[in-house]
Amino acid sequence: MNSRQLAETENKSLVSGHRACAGCAFPVITRTILKSSKDPVVITNATGCQEVVSTIYPYTAWKSSFLHTAFENAGANISGIEACYQAWKRTGRIDQHINFVAFGGDGGTYDIGLQSLSGALERGHDFLYVCYDNEAYMNTGIQRSGATPFGADTTTSPAGKVRQGKSQKRKDLVKICAAHNIPYVAQASISNLMDLSRKAEKAFSIRGPKVLVVLSPCNPGWRTATDNMVELSQLAVDTCFWPLYEIEDGHKYTINLTPREKKPLTEWLKLQGRFKHLFKPGNEALLVEAQKQVDEQWEQLQAHAKMGV
Repeated sequence: MNSRQLAETENKSLVSGHRACAGCAFPVITRTILKSSKDPVVITNATGCQEVVSTIYPYTAWKSSFLHTAFENAGANISGIEACYQAWKRTGRIDQHINFVAFGGDGGTYDIGLQSLSGALERGHDFLYVCYDNEAYMNTGIQRSGATPFGADTTTSPAGKVRQGKSQKRKDLVKICAAHNIPYVAQASISNLMDLSRKAEKAFSIRGPKVLVVLSPCNPGWRTATDNMVELSQLAVDTCFWPLYEIEDGHKYTINLTPREKKPLTEWLKLQGRFKHLFKPGNEALLVEAQKQVDEQWEQLQAHAKMGV
């Protein structure tokens, strides 16, 4: 599918009328991924921002088959749905191919739902799991999550006299999922919708469990303007904080885009209020540490891709 075809494809999934914040990225992520499916989709959505703003009773912004599940069990939920479908196929009750998609934020994926997701991946169910990663528990008050970057100011990792934001490194969800030796895991960004769509198409063409992790800027939680989600996403890629890459069969690494000029991490950090304390006198070492972490991760990714493993 080319860019024109993607733009002209009818939106049959998440439609207008949801109550997401202005400038929120996940509606773009969701529509792009679901437009990339040639077959009907059944969707389950863990409790979180996307579920809350799109299914406020008695209204819904979903046109596809949709099931709200709890924060912690999206993986188990999509497993049961897909297992029922496979049973119906075996008994001849259905012969149409259907794609199964589970959505969750980083709180419901990196943390609360990780055990459920891990079980679904290990059992080998045929589904796509999409994590829209806004890097904190935004829906419940901007608390830190396993996805929150080093140094970020949240309500549970505040920048103050004792600490200067989150002191731990963020989890690497893509590698965690790849360690299950599943067919396909990829990291994507709305700054490159064709890359995101291509990865979704590829995932839908593969049988077995697949995972897409997509950066989802959140202007209330990141304390940014409402009109720069694409700029923030692009800078995350250009600084190599959020590389675009994929892992097949648990070990085959491919980098999809190498920035022509790798920009310093401060170009991305300075646009976000959650990092403003890092630029105060006395916190220079924290900026150095943040840049070091990104550089090391990028070098490791390049080494994996070069070796092909």
